[in-house]
Amino acid sequence: MKRLASTHKLKFIDAQLRDQRQAGLYRRLQYTVTKGSKITINKKSLVNLCSNDYLGMPTTKVQTGQLQSSSRLIAGNDESYHRLENALARHKSQQSSLVYPTGYMANLGVISAIAKKGDIICSDELNHASIIEAVKLSDARVIIYRHNDTDDLERKLRQRANNKFVITEGVFSMDGDLSQLGEITEIAQKRGAITILDDAHGDFVLGRDGRGTPSHLRVAKKIDLYISSLSKGLGSFGGYVASPSNVTELCINKAKSFVYTSALPSFMIEHAFKRLQYRREKYRKKLQRNSSMLKNGLGQIGYDIRSATQIIPIMIGDEKKAVRFGEFLFERGIFVRPIRYPTVPRNQARLRISVTAWLTEADIAKTLRVFEKAYKRFC
Repeated sequence: MKRLASTHKLKFIDAQLRDQRQAGLYRRLQYTVTKGSKITINKKSLVNLCSNDYLGMPTTKVQTGQLQSSSRLIAGNDESYHRLENALARHKSQQSSLVYPTGYMANLGVISAIAKKGDIICSDELNHASIIEAVKLSDARVIIYRHNDTDDLERKLRQRANNKFVITEGVFSMDGDLSQLGEITEIAQKRGAITILDDAHGDFVLGRDGRGTPSHLRVAKKIDLYISSLSKGLGSFGGYVASPSNVTELCINKAKSFVYTSALPSFMIEHAFKRLQYRREKYRKKLQRNSSMLKNGLGQIGYDIRSATQIIPIMIGDEKKAVRFGEFLFERGIFVRPIRYPTVPRNQARLRISVTAWLTEADIAKTLRVFEKAYKRFC
């Protein structure tokens, strides 16, 4: 009886799920097996255009051991962290770094720890959900500036505050465009603001030796604090901040998503360290070739391609149409997920292609053939 009563109390959830379906926004998990450029779903093999393992480096073997099963401050701070964090600090030419279980948790922890009452945070309107949640968790006043609009940013930074922060992504994950970091850092310096960069999709991919978007745009020395991911270009797992040492020291003491959670197991830290030491340049070059080949091909078909990076959005607009478009591709062996509200604004649904170095020329040729058929059907 208690179980039935509990189920009845939660019946209101059914209406919410029904609304999701009617709006074309319903999501469900699919069990998959990924190997190289292919993904298998229900025994169907497809070209995988949804992976963020951009460099597609070969599998790194690591030996598992006893898990720490504790927070890093209690008993989970394995010696492997020391090697990885020193290497990440050198990678970003910073004094120190601190690893978090995910990039999402790094944003939550770092931003909410350093920004306080009396401060202002200027955040790009298209920043990732983890940044949006992080600035809400801080006690600072949050001001949203129009996407990559440096005039709007400059106006909003004129306000008085104890400390001022500008937060932007390096590569925006839904549009594949680059932040206007040259102008942003110049304005931030002029207005005495601290520049925080989330470079999850540019790190290990862009710039000299894969040092990221600021290196690519030649403004690396003007970034005050980096937050990034180990799960994308590096193909491992976790997130990190690279910064002056007082920032990481404060995070160790105040960042809730660091203090109150279990440590990543040491074998994952060893995995990330080995990937960081790997000779990545040939994989970066292959990624660049694959991106150019796919963008040029899609443009020749007729798609409006404006991406400057390995993230290629195919703009659809209507959510239900985007779902049908994705299903059409799926049936013909191409795996691209429709991205819909609330990940993007309403009526700005899209198919988001993530190019990787895993893709072969045959994969790209097949992709272009199917997208040409889709263009005739939907565009």
